[in-house]
Amino acid sequence: MKKIADYVLLERLGSGNHGVFYLARTPQRLNLPDTFCAVKILSQRASSDAFRRMANELQIFASINSANLVSLFDAGHQDGVLYYATAYHEKGSLASPRNAGLDPRGVVSAVADAARGAHALHEVGVAHRDIKPGNVLLTDRGAVLSDLGLAQLLSRGATLTGLGPIGTLAFMEPGVARGDESCRASDVWSLAATLLAALTGHGPFPGLPTENLGMALQHLLREEPQIPGELDPTLRRLIEAGLQRDRAARPRTALEYAEMLHDWSGHAT
Repeated sequence: MKKIADYVLLERLGSGNHGVFYLARTPQRLNLPDTFCAVKILSQRASSDAFRRMANELQIFASINSANLVSLFDAGHQDGVLYYATAYHEKGSLASPRNAGLDPRGVVSAVADAARGAHALHEVGVAHRDIKPGNVLLTDRGAVLSDLGLAQLLSRGATLTGLGPIGTLAFMEPGVARGDESCRASDVWSLAATLLAALTGHGPFPGLPTENLGMALQHLLREEPQIPGELDPTLRRLIEAGLQRDRAARPRTALEYAEMLHDWSGHAT
């Protein structure tokens, strides 16, 4: 694909939950100083009702005044294809190979920023639903949380086969995989899983059988999270706090989790 609406697509940046990200030229009509932006084109065909649900949630997202959420520029649909445009951050995400050498303090600080972004969403009644290393973008001023998990929103009543690649399950709270509603607590789980993966290279279920969805779900619901013992003991406890099976045993809010992580990064040597 080379174009959608008035966005000229320059290169593929990667794929996210139910869609593909492209680097694009920012249309003049937006009257923005940014030469480039990131455009996500959702892979599923969508009805006008689905577009309305997406637009409503993205409008809420755009109205939030948070330095830790990616700036949303635009959204639309063309011939049944949904897309939205956000700020482009050339440093990439915690999943980018170029950031593999980031020191633990930098990783923890980035996830703390993402947690603040998640809290801002929660305060207006929106769960992110797709927090993972690829959605924590690094900037000169810290990190921002990007790419709302819209799959559940757009496909109401869909089974888990409609929730995206099996790999995404590695960061999904088991309760959500079981069918529970996404909420503050499920995003806190995903923040802890993201932190673990960014530090160690694998999520809480390293043995997840990605070749089969049914087996992957059984593994997720049956097995306990695995956290390497060689991590800094305090940092290990912080990850464990977010990965408690009981939602009530986790930090009560993403902001509380952010503050716990900030305290560690501020004292780490």
